[in-house]
Amino acid sequence: MLESLPILIPIIIILFLGIFTVQQQTTAIVERFGKFVGTRQAGLNFKIPLIDKIAGRVSLKIQQLDVLVETKTKDDVFVQMKISVQFQILREKVEDAFYKLQNPHDQITAYIFDVVRAEVPKMKLDDVFEKKDDIALAIQRELKEAMLSYGYDIVKALVTDIDPDAQVKAAMNRINAAEREKIAAQFEGDAQRISIVERARGEAESKRLQGKGIADQRREIARGLEESVDVLNKAGINSQEASALIVITQHYDTLQSIGSESNSNLILLPNNPNAASSMLNDMVTSLVAANKIQESSNKNK
Repeated sequence: MLESLPILIPIIIILFLGIFTVQQQTTAIVERFGKFVGTRQAGLNFKIPLIDKIAGRVSLKIQQLDVLVETKTKDDVFVQMKISVQFQILREKVEDAFYKLQNPHDQITAYIFDVVRAEVPKMKLDDVFEKKDDIALAIQRELKEAMLSYGYDIVKALVTDIDPDAQVKAAMNRINAAEREKIAAQFEGDAQRISIVERARGEAESKRLQGKGIADQRREIARGLEESVDVLNKAGINSQEASALIVITQHYDTLQSIGSESNSNLILLPNNPNAASSMLNDMVTSLVAANKIQESSNKNK
């Protein structure tokens, strides 16, 4: 037994060298004398010692590549865009991903530059902001088609930032501020116009009601005068004298109303004790003369 021990120890060491482990979401590439012979998945694995070797390990996790692209828009504005691409290696195409591409990041970056500089120059700056999702879809579509043959799957492409020149951003802010001021001025003008219209309507309604009140007042005055004349006629006073008496009564009522105002500066001329008597006689004479003229005119017809 002891004699075979020197032979068993090297064999055990060689076998031990053939055992290896692979991490989760990782694939190991195994070569034999420089030729690909297969892949090993996560867990404990075995290779032929001294013959097989692990050429490399490929991660199957989703990876992200951020690319900054500077390009020009249709309206000659230079913008810097940040594109984020999420990708992963397909498990069944690990061999293609490992052997076909020397530097996959450079390959993906080149395709991103090509797509962005083909799409963005067709758009104006405002359209670039509005259609950034369309740009992202175009990048994803182009990359997915190109990288699939190399064993890469494009999970998602995103336009995460659009950064124009500082002067352009300042101009955009001024345009936006001016537009908002214009809208504010329009709203203020509309409010003033509505206020003027409503005030005019209110004044018109006030005048209408005031005129109606005056008309009602005069109608009631006329009705009162008519009743007063009827009462005086029943007392034996003819219409001319009754009318003159009513006028004189209103004259004195007016004087009384004026006298009740302590700050009144109104002066009535003539204003002597005989004025009322003269006014009454003149009115009666005028009314009698008017009635006679009317009667003679009716006879002539």
